[in-house]
Formats: sequence, structure tokens, C-alpha cells
Amino acid sequence: MDSSLVGDRAIALSFCENEASHTVSRVRAVVDALLTQALPEVEDIVPSAGRVTVAIAPMVSRDMQALREKVLAVASEAAVQNAPTAATHEIEVSYNGSDIDDVCRYHRISREYLISLHADADYLVESIGFLPGFGYLKGLPKKLWTPRRANPRTHVPAGAVGIGGGHTGVYPFESPGGWNLIGHSAVKLFDVRRSKPSTFEVGDHVRFTEVHEIDQKKPVPTPSNPRPAVTGTITVVQPGLFTTVQDLGRHGYRREGVPLSGAADHVSMRLANLFVGNPVDAAVLECTVLGPTLRFEHDAAIVVVGAEFPGLPHGQVVHVSAGTQVTMGHSKTGCRGYLAIAGGIDVPVVLSSRSTLAVAGLGGFHGRALKAGDCLSTLPPSGRHRLIGRVPETLMTSKAPRVLRVIPHADTACDISGIWNQVFHGSSRSNRMGLRLEGKPVLCNEEEGLLPSTAVFPGTIQLPPDGNPIILLADAQTTGGYPVVGTVIHADVPLAAQVRPGDEIRLEPTTIDEAYEALQHCEDLFQNLRRGLS
Repeated sequence: MDSSLVGDRAIALSFCENEASHTVSRVRAVVDALLTQALPEVEDIVPSAGRVTVAIAPMVSRDMQALREKVLAVASEAAVQNAPTAATHEIEVSYNGSDIDDVCRYHRISREYLISLHADADYLVESIGFLPGFGYLKGLPKKLWTPRRANPRTHVPAGAVGIGGGHTGVYPFESPGGWNLIGHSAVKLFDVRRSKPSTFEVGDHVRFTEVHEIDQKKPVPTPSNPRPAVTGTITVVQPGLFTTVQDLGRHGYRREGVPLSGAADHVSMRLANLFVGNPVDAAVLECTVLGPTLRFEHDAAIVVVGAEFPGLPHGQVVHVSAGTQVTMGHSKTGCRGYLAIAGGIDVPVVLSSRSTLAVAGLGGFHGRALKAGDCLSTLPPSGRHRLIGRVPETLMTSKAPRVLRVIPHADTACDISGIWNQVFHGSSRSNRMGLRLEGKPVLCNEEEGLLPSTAVFPGTIQLPPDGNPIILLADAQTTGGYPVVGTVIHADVPLAAQVRPGDEIRLEPTTIDEAYEALQHCEDLFQNLRRGLS
């Protein structure tokens, strides 16, 4: 077993066996052992094909070498133990997918033969990612290996059974997707009401059974958590471009394919909560480029930090009276502003967080961005408001120009020598999953589609086929198959979250030691500000 550092916040443990089932069983044994040990430095664990990636909580331990040795010792002992018992799942499929005839023509086979090949195979859950509960199933007969669609669909229905390259799988939620759809299933692969939300675990086995009709049961609404007494109501008059409820994200669920989510710019969110006397992880509104218009039905204290909007003074607490309508307008600088309200936004806690994951309809306000007419409630204020004139320049994340410091990836086959010498621009195709950059394409010898999916994090820089880098952000999937060229250091991820379309970006190589120094510097500034306000 080999170990290596991935950026400044992860350790990768790699296996070398060729037999898939044996390797996956060892991956599962290592995951179980690390969960049992409950190391305080470990924030999350992501199993994938032949690898276990251990995410490290920021600022808990700067001695990465000692931690790396500790994690490797636990993993090495677990890898030689008996593998845990794996479950076998039987999934009924109606083979009526919209691409099934195209797949048959591509392979020059009949529909009946395709169904027999797909249903007779024994599949292994190699990893979970892309969507919560989405299992990458290994074992597809080579006669059915099919390239992904040249033009991915914007909407794939929940329950769709697809083929992508040498894998098959079932979509747990309606989502975009580029796999070839051959059928549909009514199986519920992810349910937040269960103690283990994901049906699959890495190492499980899956078999498909053909049925001619699927029993389409209406989904049962997820019950809300008991809600404490609320104070204040906010009516959404206009929602803005993309306004969601966010906190510091949900940790501990990445092995089930659940992204971190939470504020894309965690520095600005923590500051906003600090100024109105909230705990730093209280839920706020993340407002993207065009902010909302809100009517406050009760007196409230509010502040916006991050992107600057004309409707509210930046970094200054404002007291609004009942009946006041606040229009934030179009941001003057930065991409995302964080509107904190004394007490915090009151929405149900889902998987230990109030943050919104819109692609899966989880958390936040009904799992989606706000709409006109929505009514939000707040929790009782927990502290006094901080009257401050402005955010210290040293903690501003929305000011250009931007240089993002990157720890290069040691194992990439991409030629990234020119990546440091050019100016990139933010793309209009960016979102909470990733900041797309536009510039001179970066060359790569690795072929997309043939790479195994491995763990990715906010800050991971992927290189899709067009050669324009993508810096992953808060809603990034837990695993990805694009080549990885490096990792933006944790201290600079908030800067990436504030890039607007057209903004200039430069990438600069750095080291892990410099990454920790930068993070410590930011934390020291934050704590000094906290003490000063107290």
C-alpha cells in the first residue's frame, strides 16, 4: 500500500492488486477501520477504485507527515484482516430506456441479447459519487462497453439505468447526465431518513432482474426535524439569480456520495455571522451576482459580506424595521454575497447541516434555490450585534486581481508547464460545482473516460477534454474521472468562489508548507477580529 499527499487537506492510500473484487474488499476494510478509529484529524473518507482518500480537517494538525504515518498504520493493519461481509442487491429493471436501440445498433446486437448480457452479469460497487448514492458498478460485459453521449442530457430522470464506458449504474435523482439510458428502476438508492442514507456501500454486489412494468410509487416526503420556536419572518419578493440557504456544509457523508456543500466562500460566511452575533456555522443566504429583494415582517439585524451589493453597506450591520423591503441589486464586485440575519435562518437540519444541495434536492429551503413568495423564519438571536464600519482588507475575498496558489499534482500525465504563465478568465458556465476557466488549452496525454474515478474536493483542478481547467467548488461531486493537475490551497478556495465571468485569474505553484502558513494567517486574522469585536 502506498500513501501520498493530495493538496493540503487529504491523504491518498493506494492499492496495487489487479483483481477488482479483492482490491475493493480491502478498500472497504480500510474505510471501516478508519471509521472505527475516529481520528480527530480526519474530517471525511472517500473510497474509490483501488484507493481510499482521507480528508483532513483544516488547522487540526500541521504535522502532515506524522498524520500520514498514523493513517497508513491503521490502513495497513486493516488491509490484511478479513474483508467485511458485502451485501448483494437485486434491482428490478424495465429495459425501456430512450437509448437502448442506439446502443443495440452501436454493438450490432438485438435488444434481447443486450438485456440478457446486462441482466446476467454480477456487478461490484467500485465507488460512490457523481450524485449521493450513485454507485459506479464494475462488471459490465465488454460487449456492452459504450462511449458516453457526445452531448449529455440536461435532464435524466431518477431511476434511469445507464451505461457509461465500462460501467453501469442507476441515477438516484433527476440530474444532468451523459450515460446511455437503457432502462428504468423504482429502487430508492438514497434516503436521508435511513441511518445509512445510501443503499450501496463500496464492495457490495448488484444484480439486475428484468421486469416488464415498474411499480412507480410516489416518493414519501422526508419528515422535517423538530423545529425550535422561531422569531421573525422574511418574505422573498424577488429571489435574485441563485439564492440558497447555506452553512459550513455537511461532513462525514462523502463515502455515500454526498458533497460537502455549504458556503462556497466560507471566510465571508463566517465573518457575516460574527458581525451579527451568530455562531460561525449559522445558516445564511448565499446570493449569487444578482441579490434578492426581501421583505422583513419583524425587526431584524442583518449584514452582507463577500460580494458588494448596492442595496446594503458591505460589512456593516443594518437594523431593519418590520415592513422594510431590502433590494440588494446587482453585485458591484465579487460573485457571492452572504446575508446573515441575527439568529440565523431556520430550516430543517438534514444530514447534520442546513446547507442546500440543489442537484439532489437536499437541505436548505425545500432543497432548492429561493423563489418569489417563499417565507423564511429565523432562530432567536444568540449574541449582540457587532457595529463595524467595514471588513478588514486582509480578509476581503471579492477584490481583483486574483492569484490562486496551487499545489501541483505529482502523478498527472498532463503538460502543465504553461499553466503558470497565462491569464485565464472566469467562464459564464461556472456554478457552485465548479469555476470553469477559459484560456489557452492545457495539453494532456490521459484519455477522459478511461481514467478510474478518484476522490475530488473543493479546490481540485480537473482538466476536461477541451483543455480548460475547472476548479471544483462547494457542490463538487465526491469522485471524478477527469485528469487532476493540482489543488488550489484551502486558504484560496474562497477567492475562486468570488470569480465572476470575465474576471482574470492566474495560477501560481506553491508548497504544502506555504499552504498551511497561508491558512494559519487567515485564521489568526479572523480570531484577532473576533477578540477585537468582543
